[in-house]
Amino acid sequence: MAVTKGHGNPRWTRDEVILALELYQSCHGQIPGPADDRVRKLSEELRSFPHHAQAARQPSFRNPDGVAFKLQNLRAVHIGVGLNNTSKTDREVWSEFGLDPQLTSELAGVIRHSLEVVDLLPNFDDEEVFAEGKAATMVHIRRERSAKLRKELIASRLKVGELSCDLCKTDGSNVDLKIRESMFECHHVVPLSVTGEIKTKVKDVALLCASCHRLLHRAMVTSKRWFTVEEAKKCFFS
Repeated sequence: MAVTKGHGNPRWTRDEVILALELYQSCHGQIPGPADDRVRKLSEELRSFPHHAQAARQPSFRNPDGVAFKLQNLRAVHIGVGLNNTSKTDREVWSEFGLDPQLTSELAGVIRHSLEVVDLLPNFDDEEVFAEGKAATMVHIRRERSAKLRKELIASRLKVGELSCDLCKTDGSNVDLKIRESMFECHHVVPLSVTGEIKTKVKDVALLCASCHRLLHRAMVTSKRWFTVEEAKKCFFS
């Protein structure tokens, strides 16, 4: 019997379910057991997640039995029977990516690469995670907060005119010029699942006021999809 629960075992994250879905889709209906090398490899990978360092000390945490059990859960969601042990995250991930193995594989690649370049915060709010998962969300946010990137973007905009939000068009003209720049932030215009793990350039980001930036992020989190700036204009200001 699969040992899937134990003291200190957190719920499966969106990132982890996406990686499990990638394996499930590659099996074409033939669910491997705990002894399968692919299951053992995924178990080792999940146990190495930096934000699970404490939980990974427990032998029951994401062990091969648990990974095999998760594959059975995904199968249950797929065929629509035996759903008692499936989670909300299982159902959401399947709904979004279950019929698109290529997209699942691309997201899995983003997750793996993101884990190599960012230390995930243990207390990161899961309600702020984009469809691409926690790891990619952290890379996204870290890049947007780059002081160098922001400085370059503002400088490039000032060369051609005054600063204004690409979404609501506010220019902060009622704010003291000495501090006006502080109201603007960078926002990625293309998701990491499309660009891959590459260095962010000025052309890859939009200039948004802080309010619109938060609004756009929240819209992407709640809708579980990426919004372009043009789409956001139509949704929020039409």
